[in-house]
Amino acid sequence: SAVGRGPEVPFRSDAYSISAVARGKELRLRLSALDPAAGPPAQDLVFRFGMSGSFRLSPAAELPRHAHLRFLTRESPPRALCFVDPRRFGSWRLGDAWQPERGPCVLSEYQAFRENVLKNLDDRAFDKPICEALLNQKYFNGIGNYLRAEILFRLKIPPFEKARTVLEALKEQEQERRKKDPSLTLSKKVKLKQENPDLLELCHSVPMEVISAEKQLLDPGQPDDYAAFKNWLRCYLVPGMSSLRDHNGRTIWFQGEPGPMAPKGQRPRKTPRKQSPELKAEPEALGPEVTPRALKQRGRAAAKALKSEEEEEEEKGEEADRAGKGRARGRRKRKVTAAPALPEEPPGVRRSRRISAHRDKGAAPAV
Repeated sequence: SAVGRGPEVPFRSDAYSISAVARGKELRLRLSALDPAAGPPAQDLVFRFGMSGSFRLSPAAELPRHAHLRFLTRESPPRALCFVDPRRFGSWRLGDAWQPERGPCVLSEYQAFRENVLKNLDDRAFDKPICEALLNQKYFNGIGNYLRAEILFRLKIPPFEKARTVLEALKEQEQERRKKDPSLTLSKKVKLKQENPDLLELCHSVPMEVISAEKQLLDPGQPDDYAAFKNWLRCYLVPGMSSLRDHNGRTIWFQGEPGPMAPKGQRPRKTPRKQSPELKAEPEALGPEVTPRALKQRGRAAAKALKSEEEEEEEKGEEADRAGKGRARGRRKRKVTAAPALPEEPPGVRRSRRISAHRDKGAAPAV
């Protein structure tokens, strides 16, 4: 598209196929001409999805908004496979190389991923809270915001516990397990891991739950209905859970205490529980302190209180700059700040206004 930020794709073919392979948070597409002898050489593209990137198949005459790259089909009427990215945090680049700073994939390269973490615990990355370390793609390639919340919640690990403390304990437990019973069979080891998974194992199994249930979680017939996915979530955006902004400005959801490395000056915010619908109360009589303006402000405040945490998070965006958020908070504060009381009118002025009003009642209407 004209506003797409990615590079031009130097591939033109009347008949070609698309294949894909994923690694962590990246996806590689390969465009291959059906007739290699007559067509152009194969072209590879590597995509990063950001927060809102996705692929969507739609009629070519009805392209979705923010469709920044389109692959057309030969059928009639044609359809288009579109890379859709409303926030433009996603990107694509030419070539087949994965980003070099990303570690092994938590899904497809689990053993290499595990070794990469446990062998590098002296890295300064593990001086940070565990919730922030889980987003470091050098070690946790594939883990994002909702996954880190779900993983820590299942293990009851405070999100702001030091990462090295959590992972060194895991390493010691693994060594003790081997010493106690080195003769365990593979099937027994698998059973033990399933019954008592550690953090690194959940980094593999929790994403696998989403992938294995994708037919239920991502219904092709209803692409905008993700009720099944919301029901799968146990912590992220779940009513009753607490949330804090980490040191990078990302929101982490959790239950219980945040941990010793929680950012100072913040208080955990509770995700509001769903309120049961109630019958509307009778309209309140307008007294000297209940003006129409006050009622309007109350209605706005109530609507704001009922707004879901999920909608608020989508509007703000996880990676909005803090200055913008500060200005928004300031605007909210100004909205709910009580207006200063007006000075009381002298008795003579009030009396003259009453007299004027009384005279106006008998006056003929203006033509």
